[in-house]
Amino acid sequence: MGELKSRKLISVQEHLRDQVANALRAALIAGELQPGVIYSAPTLAAEYGVSATPVREAMLDLAREGLVEAVRNKGFRVTELSERDLDEYTEIRALIEIPTIGRVTRTASREQLEALRPVAQEIVDAARRGDLIGYLESDRRFHLDLLALAGNARLVETVADLRKRSRLYGLTDLSQEGSLVGSAQEHTALLDIMIEGDAEAAEEHMRDHLAHVRTLWAARKREAERAAPSRRLGAR
Repeated sequence: MGELKSRKLISVQEHLRDQVANALRAALIAGELQPGVIYSAPTLAAEYGVSATPVREAMLDLAREGLVEAVRNKGFRVTELSERDLDEYTEIRALIEIPTIGRVTRTASREQLEALRPVAQEIVDAARRGDLIGYLESDRRFHLDLLALAGNARLVETVADLRKRSRLYGLTDLSQEGSLVGSAQEHTALLDIMIEGDAEAAEEHMRDHLAHVRTLWAARKREAERAAPSRRLGAR
């Protein structure tokens, strides 16, 4: 069993359940928890140096997000996500987000859009320092807050659910290569286009952004699967 890199996320300042959940998400992103493998709460608890209870609670949180599924009397299995799954999630997101970005560009005020600039910068900053959890949280806030300017709460909830289900593969590798910074900077560029009021260009940029991210993560998913034996954590 290899050393768990995400163990460093555990700190006394945060609620234990949330700490473990964040550490597990980081392990998923890094490819340390493998799709199809069953992990028991006691085994993971030993990895993190905590009791099984907060691990079990954290895994239930991840199950609600569609990242794992409970296996009776055994533990939790990391859900499989096929290329088709990723394609379908990306297609649905594109159908929703691209026209909504155009609508927000036409209707939102400059002040509303500028208010998101610090969040866009947080994405870039997190990418530069290799903070994957920070990157994902800032990325989530940026996209959902931007869509919220359209005034449709159900739309935002739908996209939030799609984002949880379309798991991110290989972000660790992207970060180490420096590719993640380029993807992060696309958010600032999108904001600049929207502030200029060019709805058509904003839609095109959003289309390119989704396609770019999908292509990068698809490649890393395949690499992560090939590298699975050497990166896998202890399983049941």
